[in-house]
Amino acid sequence: MARPLLAVASLAALALSAGLLMAGPAQAATGTITGLAGKCLDVAGAGSADGTAVQLYDCNGTAAQQWTAGSDGTIRALGKCLDVTGGSTADGAKVQLWSCTGAANQKWTVTAARDIVNQQANKCLDVTDKSSANGARAQIWSCTGASNQKWTAPAADGGPPPATSMAVAPYLYNGWGSPPSPTTITNATGVKWFTLAFVLSNGYCNPQWDGSRPLTGGVDQQTVNTVRANGGDIIPSFGGYSGNKLESSCSSAGELASAYQKVISAYGLKAIDIDLEADAYSNPTVQQRTVDALKTVKANNPGLKVYITIGTGQSGPDTSLINRAASSGLAADAWAIMPFDFGGAGRNMGNLTVQAAEGLKNALKNAYHYSDDQAYRTMGISSMNGITDQNETVTVADFRTILGYAQQHHLARLTFWSANRDRPCTGGPADSCSGVGQSAWDYTRVFAAYTG
Repeated sequence: MARPLLAVASLAALALSAGLLMAGPAQAATGTITGLAGKCLDVAGAGSADGTAVQLYDCNGTAAQQWTAGSDGTIRALGKCLDVTGGSTADGAKVQLWSCTGAANQKWTVTAARDIVNQQANKCLDVTDKSSANGARAQIWSCTGASNQKWTAPAADGGPPPATSMAVAPYLYNGWGSPPSPTTITNATGVKWFTLAFVLSNGYCNPQWDGSRPLTGGVDQQTVNTVRANGGDIIPSFGGYSGNKLESSCSSAGELASAYQKVISAYGLKAIDIDLEADAYSNPTVQQRTVDALKTVKANNPGLKVYITIGTGQSGPDTSLINRAASSGLAADAWAIMPFDFGGAGRNMGNLTVQAAEGLKNALKNAYHYSDDQAYRTMGISSMNGITDQNETVTVADFRTILGYAQQHHLARLTFWSANRDRPCTGGPADSCSGVGQSAWDYTRVFAAYTG
């Protein structure tokens, strides 16, 4: 999706690991990890030597089946770490016990969908050949959602298993790109919230999906019903890069507020996303109309979250809308930047995202007189997965960098364009895949670990 943004400062030396520093699990929970056929993840022969095999075995209550999930990303037994042999990222690489080193092949994420994902390989802990026999080896494999990759593990903080929140709501678009089933994504990743794009003007101050599909009763209504049946909800996104914008078509703040309210009331919404790009962002009159309309919407819908999504340069966004909102008394629940389309390949998009986000933090501090913590907690990141419009590559590893930044600072929103693209390319229609080698839902699975 074309979203041209400003390209400004060159990359500063920023580095952030998605995993936390390795020190021994400061917060941890210990217990069994159960999987296929109700059997336990087990250290063969209760051996503690480096290289001891990890396998499936009848649960027996021994120390060889007591695993400690640490907040540092490690999973430990008998004083050593669950480790991928040789640091391999290949399907079928065996899992073993090894002295803890702090390396990425010993870092794991337990997702809400009950996957245990190796952070280096972005692959799932898997029982070889789907065998439930005692002694079946544990390995890593591309995540498939199959039963031999589903585990029940102790939570890293001693609490309940992680659950995805509304902060993680990938964009889902019914207009093109062979839209995926939200049920498929939820079952594979645990993500239950989606940002449904885009609500536009039909040429007048009247909201419709893409400016042409009915607000209710059509395919978008079906998507809403499906998402809610799965225990989640949708966040409609108003705007985007193309099409007629309500913000421009409505002639006053009151008319625009009424148009927003039609959608809020039609679906009984908990949150909306205002994606301001192109002329809808650059025109001062449209900016003020949008700010005033959102103040009315916030006043008339207590508890409704309002997210505002804007473009950014490498050092942060243009601050005109943020400053206008602050001076007008509008406090958005999240200001989300789109850190891509900086121009050109060969860039470290994870580090560039962090750099741009720090610019957003400074803009919010200056406009609202926030502390660092207050600014971070009203920030969001709306990335793009795979190959961008300007031939940058946002990798799964970049998503892990972004995840680590969000976890460190407790951002209010963490999303991306789009779920439609979170699949390997097989010659389908435009915007139906990422353009990089991946398994389905790899990017979603990374952000699924974020709980706010």
